[in-house]
Amino acid sequence: MTRHYGMFQFKEGISEAEIENCFANMKAMVGKIPGLLDMEHGPYDSTEGLNDGYTHGFIMTFDSPEAREAYLPHPIHEKVKDVVLPKLERAVVFDFNV
Repeated sequence: MTRHYGMFQFKEGISEAEIENCFANMKAMVGKIPGLLDMEHGPYDSTEGLNDGYTHGFIMTFDSPEAREAYLPHPIHEKVKDVVLPKLERAVVFDFNV
């Protein structure tokens, strides 16, 4: 399996409803893109303070590195990026195999 982990810092003025819409669009890819098994997300929730301004995180689980590679240019993913990316100040994504 491959985990696709990311962190978002939303632009100032982006509402909670807009943030939830972003994640709803992301979660809706599960079952539509082959090999995308699960997606979890949530706001930063720690007193540690090491989030460097990132406010939300997500983890996607793919059944293989090949499925993750096929997801990246997938048309459904491209449409979701059109919804999410304009609302972001910064993002980081990190993938690893388990």
